[in-house]
Amino acid sequence: MSAIAGVFQTDNAFHIFEQGSSLMDALTRYPCDTAQAWHVNNIFLGCHNQWITPESIDEQNPYYDSEKGLVITADAIIDNRAELFDLLKVHKDLRKQMTDSELIMLAYDKWGEESPGFLIGDFAFMIWDERECRLFGARDFSGSRTLYYHWNQNRFAFCTTIEPLFFLPGIKKQMNEQWLAEFLVIAGMVDVADTSLTAYHHVEQLPPSHSITITGEKLTLKRYCLLTIGESLRYKSDDQYVEAFQEVFQEAVSSRLRTFRNVGSQLSGGLDSGSIVSFAARELRKDNKQLHTFSYVPASDFIDYTPKYMIANERPFIESTVRYVGGIKDHYLDFQGRDSYSEIDGMLGITEMPYKFYVNSFWLRGMFEQAHSQDAGILLNGGRGNLSISWGGAIPYYARLLKRLKWIRMLTELRQYSLNIGSGRKQLMSYVGREAFPFINRLRPLGKPYHEPTIIHPKFARKTNVYAKLRMFGIDEIGRSTTQDPYELRKQHFEQLFQWNASNTLSAKLSLRYSLWKRDPTNDIRVIRYCLSLPEEQYVQNGLDRALIRRATENLLPDNVRLNQRIRGVQGVDWVHRMLPKWQLFTDEIEKMCKDNSFLEIVDGNVLREANSKLKDGVRPEHAYEVHLKVLMNSLIVYRFIKNNA
Repeated sequence: MSAIAGVFQTDNAFHIFEQGSSLMDALTRYPCDTAQAWHVNNIFLGCHNQWITPESIDEQNPYYDSEKGLVITADAIIDNRAELFDLLKVHKDLRKQMTDSELIMLAYDKWGEESPGFLIGDFAFMIWDERECRLFGARDFSGSRTLYYHWNQNRFAFCTTIEPLFFLPGIKKQMNEQWLAEFLVIAGMVDVADTSLTAYHHVEQLPPSHSITITGEKLTLKRYCLLTIGESLRYKSDDQYVEAFQEVFQEAVSSRLRTFRNVGSQLSGGLDSGSIVSFAARELRKDNKQLHTFSYVPASDFIDYTPKYMIANERPFIESTVRYVGGIKDHYLDFQGRDSYSEIDGMLGITEMPYKFYVNSFWLRGMFEQAHSQDAGILLNGGRGNLSISWGGAIPYYARLLKRLKWIRMLTELRQYSLNIGSGRKQLMSYVGREAFPFINRLRPLGKPYHEPTIIHPKFARKTNVYAKLRMFGIDEIGRSTTQDPYELRKQHFEQLFQWNASNTLSAKLSLRYSLWKRDPTNDIRVIRYCLSLPEEQYVQNGLDRALIRRATENLLPDNVRLNQRIRGVQGVDWVHRMLPKWQLFTDEIEKMCKDNSFLEIVDGNVLREANSKLKDGVRPEHAYEVHLKVLMNSLIVYRFIKNNA
């Protein structure tokens, strides 16, 4: 609920209070309810407090317990409070008012460096242990809150954001070539594979699922959490799987509603956000509270060019969910006049590094602005749902049945699935065969294989040895995973730290900028562990893909949303349409970028010029996902970042 900062120094080269004050002064750009600090001798801890939960109002953060000899500064909301109270034997009279930072301190006092493994929620914290002369901290398992640090043998400094660290003496702002190289090579939304890197030398990031310990001149990182797919849970009936899921998911949603302010939620026309809204509204109704929903809709003059099985404006499905669920104040936002190009500097200022989500940048930020205007303290989101609560692609599952020679079951399922989605069985069987036996694609390809051009300059790639490093993370030369098997990709997703680092970094910094927390029940570790324990047939059955969440929301979501398998919503497809009034500015800057010799030392000029040449043919809204525009936008964001930091 805060931005935290601190300095631990083993010598007297710089005055500790002045350094701490510099960090705190640099955080004044963010809204704040109160700023507090604690310091003694060679240690300074500070917190730029934002009050979100009832317990956080007027809390002491940093909090000092002289009896235990512990001081904590925390950016945290803990969701398993009741469980921790029991484990820690906290007296019932103290539980209601106890802050999350105090609870974390009690956990550390009991379990020491193992304590992060007992915490469920979104957190980053640092604790000074006077008795051990030790600084200890941790970041939650998926990195929902950020924590950056600078380290040398004489000083450890940390902060929720990067920029304040450059206000300290002896820390220079210098681009990190290794970070840039990984960013340029990796395809998709992932920024870099090495989650300890930042875009700057001399500043590192505590990776998700890690703790950090500083004792004297020694720094130790330790991974405390690893999510794996283990032995499948076995119940006697399908209904029992659904009932158990509803219980754990309701707990995840309910624990994320803890705020004295309004509760908001992003809402699309799909299952993930719809399920969250249905469970949240039901819980809020007990306290006569209304849920605010925020939904993106395209610009009013946009003409949908997407295929019939897609829909750019999901408002009809959203309104259906709102009417069915009840207790909702819905907001439909078209963000008229905003576009991806005009947002670049603002987003760079928030993220403090280049980003790849330019298609949705204007409405992602806009959602936080609108939720803030409605005094929301919490903004619910279902970002991780595709791999947890709504996992279950039909074609990959049928391919597994085919390979296991379970033909009758596969054919029965395929017949029902074809009826549900309105597609012929022969065509579907072809997809299943190609999924089950990839060699068919090599013998009889459906088309010429296409790979996106690599943006990085070959010399810069060799200089940073980026391809060799990425291979260690299972990423090939075209920036994609070396495996294409959906089940293996899901397994990797939960084992690899980098998959959600970029999106969670954005959410944490938007939360700080607008003084409200993005909270994702589909990312609750209890929900993920339950979903990973289920047999695959719970996710695809009776011709339903994503079958678990469809069954779990019966009587909670309208059937036209819950059972929809024919139309898929797509957001941000009007991004080029929105940029048309700024198109001349965009093309002029692209021309300038393509002639910048210093920039052409890190990006491949031939790739840039070829992409730029295609702009001469004109542009239409339906070019939104053309690869030349992706090349140019990704390059432009990096170019602007470098120029802004020169």
